[in-house]
Amino acid sequence: MSRFRVSMDIGGTFTDVVAYDETTGRFQAGKSSTTPNDLTEGVYAALTSLVGSPRDISFTVHGTTQGLNAFLERRGVKVLLLASKGAGDNYHIARGPRTRLYDLHFRKPEPLVPPRDVVEIGGRFDSNRTEIEPLDEQALRAAAGRFREEGFGAIAVAFLFSYADPAHELRAREILVEELGEDVPISLSHEAAKEWREYERSSSAVIEAYTGPVVRRYLTRLEDSLVERGLEVPLHVMQSSGGVLTAESARRRPLQTLLSGPVGGTMGGVALAEAIGRPNLICVDMGGTSFDVSLVIDGEPDVSPEAQLEGLPMLMSVVNIHTVGAGGGSVAWLEAGGLRVGPRSAGAAPGPACYQRGGTEPTVTDANLVLGRIEPDSFAGGHMNLSSEAAADSVTELGKSLDLDTTAMAEGICDVANAKMAQAIRTITVSRGIEPREFTLVAFGGAGPMHAVFLARELGITEVVVPRFPGAFSAWGMLQTEIRKDFSEPYYFLDADLDTADMAAKVAAMAGEGLRSLDSEGVPAQGRRVEHSVDIRYAAQEYTLTVPVIDADEPRREDFVELIAKRFGQLHESRYGHANLGAPIEFVTLRTTAFGELGRADTERVADASGPEFEHEIREVVFGGERHQALLVRREALAKGHAFDGPAIVVEGTATTVVPPGYAVSVDAIGSLVISDQAAGDEGVQR
Repeated sequence: MSRFRVSMDIGGTFTDVVAYDETTGRFQAGKSSTTPNDLTEGVYAALTSLVGSPRDISFTVHGTTQGLNAFLERRGVKVLLLASKGAGDNYHIARGPRTRLYDLHFRKPEPLVPPRDVVEIGGRFDSNRTEIEPLDEQALRAAAGRFREEGFGAIAVAFLFSYADPAHELRAREILVEELGEDVPISLSHEAAKEWREYERSSSAVIEAYTGPVVRRYLTRLEDSLVERGLEVPLHVMQSSGGVLTAESARRRPLQTLLSGPVGGTMGGVALAEAIGRPNLICVDMGGTSFDVSLVIDGEPDVSPEAQLEGLPMLMSVVNIHTVGAGGGSVAWLEAGGLRVGPRSAGAAPGPACYQRGGTEPTVTDANLVLGRIEPDSFAGGHMNLSSEAAADSVTELGKSLDLDTTAMAEGICDVANAKMAQAIRTITVSRGIEPREFTLVAFGGAGPMHAVFLARELGITEVVVPRFPGAFSAWGMLQTEIRKDFSEPYYFLDADLDTADMAAKVAAMAGEGLRSLDSEGVPAQGRRVEHSVDIRYAAQEYTLTVPVIDADEPRREDFVELIAKRFGQLHESRYGHANLGAPIEFVTLRTTAFGELGRADTERVADASGPEFEHEIREVVFGGERHQALLVRREALAKGHAFDGPAIVVEGTATTVVPPGYAVSVDAIGSLVISDQAAGDEGVQR
């Protein structure tokens, strides 16, 4: 019988697989080098180290960066954009940089579609769903001819007010399919984002059209290969929102998978917050290529209804993740006499100099190895042996340019990387009025636990938690989530004009639509639920906040407007530092999220320690320019109740944890390393 719940996470350097044995209740983590030429090979290598055959899998979920990488590397398909006549320039006019009005170095984001590839199509609805001009079907057929002749790979259709009435966009697809066949990728803006804001909706459709074919091809190839090898259950894919979908659904709406890879770590943070009783977490994921920061607030992921990627907006539910190019493989280099680290990465091939795969430039991994913070003979669970000599040579060569010895240069590389990552954390916290010191820092990724305590010190955070399998924590998090589908409906009313009965009916209808949408995901009726919210702003303002609605019947309450205004005021106070209770508010968008429970992997608890002693060695490690005698501990030797003081290095199959002097470590009931600042005494963190 199938008995393993399996998750797969492909990173820039390593591919991680986590398997949960439903019979024994135990987790295992596997790792292999990412294989850029054929990513499925890296998946199989890690998978077969844990599971005998795909036939043994009862549930599987995959986090992919295929769409994101295609976007970042600008290797998506050529897109033809069809826009309403007279509004063809909207996509390129975009919006002014309101947050960077006085930035002399600001450069407008490069759009994915050049002006020459925008075709205007006659036909118009107004905001009241009244057709004021019929659709020009001849212009559509001419556009289809241009698609055939000029080698386009996908079509995006973004007509004015299609969120109010999508009839013209739907008819456009019918005509394009007649002319071009059913295999041509067509993205309609009202399906990509059924919301107001013409530019953002157009951008969402374009991004989906640009990256969609890449995602579809990859998912089809991976699913077919797994089925050929015996997989008998649907392949699920992580969404940017923190939920999962079947691969079949993801192929229909590939935009939802754009940030699929990094989100798994945030959802792991949500499960960890519940397990360890710490509802407010800063989650940091440092891999080989990038550093991702996200938040868990009051036990829930920090989710936004819109996002930006390299300045281009997308209207979709997305976990707020801030990413910078700082990973273990980030290259250290000189610019104008100053030291820089990243964003360029050595990646998996050739990799850092210490990999001895042809890389010669120093990286963050090389610097940590020089400082004694990495065990060279057991890196990546023993799959790789690192060369300390090659690392030292690369760091020494860079140090000559700055007149620094090897040790000072290595610490300088780590310090610059730490400063860059600390600023990324401030961007997602301090700049939004959130105090990092009130949070616990959760560190994962192959390199995250090496730098976590240094980041915490920089930000005044007094507690760091390193979960089990930190290098595969994003994959572990994928096993803790559920099916999720998001729906939105424009709903413009001032509070004084709101018909609460009508709003309740709309919300109830959206709830029904959401629950029915789970039919195709294989969710049993008892495992379904919905949540509701509404976007609200002060009258005459431009931007909104998303305010929760308890259930579909709540708008029928006589005091509903007062209740929702109070919630909005509290959110406004928290986000912006002020509120204006009693001022007119405007309802903008209704939102419903449908969730489907497909079971999940239980949190595994570890055995109690039989005594205070545990196996360890002593090794020399550099901290603050001085050499210290530090504990070298194998994590598998630790059990619940074990405790020790830094300096220490904890090594395991998926990561290395570095504990500098002045910090104490304890092991909790689920095997997490809880690292506390000894100077903070009994003050602890505020939760």
